[in-house]
Amino acid sequence: MAVAFNPAGAWTALVTPFDARGKLNKEIFARFCEFQSAEGITGIVPAGTTGESPTLTWEEHNEVVEIAVQVAGEKIGVLAGTGSNCTDEAVAATKHARECGASAALLVDCYYNGPSSLELRTEYYEKIIRWVPDLPLVPYIIPGRTGAALSSEDLAILHLTFPKRVPAVKQATGDLERMRKERELCGAGFAIMSGDDDLTLPMMKDAKLGASGVISVMTNVVPGAIAKMVAAQRAGDGATAERISQQLQPIFSLVTFKLPGERVLPGGKTLTVEDRFRNPTPVKTMLAGLGVPVGPCRAPLGKMPKAAVERCRAALQEVFRADPSHLTPLNKHFGVNVEKQLADDAAWAAVTRA
Repeated sequence: MAVAFNPAGAWTALVTPFDARGKLNKEIFARFCEFQSAEGITGIVPAGTTGESPTLTWEEHNEVVEIAVQVAGEKIGVLAGTGSNCTDEAVAATKHARECGASAALLVDCYYNGPSSLELRTEYYEKIIRWVPDLPLVPYIIPGRTGAALSSEDLAILHLTFPKRVPAVKQATGDLERMRKERELCGAGFAIMSGDDDLTLPMMKDAKLGASGVISVMTNVVPGAIAKMVAAQRAGDGATAERISQQLQPIFSLVTFKLPGERVLPGGKTLTVEDRFRNPTPVKTMLAGLGVPVGPCRAPLGKMPKAAVERCRAALQEVFRADPSHLTPLNKHFGVNVEKQLADDAAWAAVTRA
């Protein structure tokens, strides 16, 4: 029986592990779901951006949702990523999520084809609401990825018209003013969940916004710590929440980051460019460097150069120095030694672009 959807607390946007041949590693994915559950996470989110949904086949997509539901059981929730830039595909994926027992579905705004907010509401969200009954749906607004955005006004229409069907939003616009407007339009019963690790506490502390939690990337690495941070803030213990947030800030800043890089033209001229390494490349690099067998990202994502990998390693070392208990749960669940991995140059060379 599916766990009722609770749009609060700390949810993990799961990475998707691949094996050495680039195939879906079902065993490691199941272990990863178990790890999240054991560390106190409210729920898990398979087949989202962090799970490399654009490069999963629909068969793989359905498999990871099924595994997540099976492992979650009646312990934690499952918010299945079912969005697409094709409404018919999103309907099919959402039907599958409902049938296999997911708690709710996460629907990213349609990417690349660039629908207006009106079209997003009427030709995407409302059609899925109509064609897939009962299952709660969570719009995922991230214009930096999609090139489109459901407006606050259209989000309010969806929630106020279908309050049980659209009880929450995953907000990854980075626009706090917009989020405050959504709170004003949608009312106190609507849940706003952070889609950015580094904005989680600011969004929760903001009285005019009142976020209820986070759908996090870095909970892949430190689920227990982030779950405790969010729980502390919800319980009114802002000092504990702030302390944990500061300790985790080095990795929060690396969900996506930029570094200067060099390019050498065929004639020998050297140029400087800015490379932007986006989720999930950094978090998968961190996990692999720590010895967790998540495998590489699928092309077109690839290994990062040495400077970027060393930045990830240094951030993890800083977190470990601040409080080793944030990272040591990986030892128990995956049979690694975090302290040794952080000191092992060969482990980090193995995840670096040659």
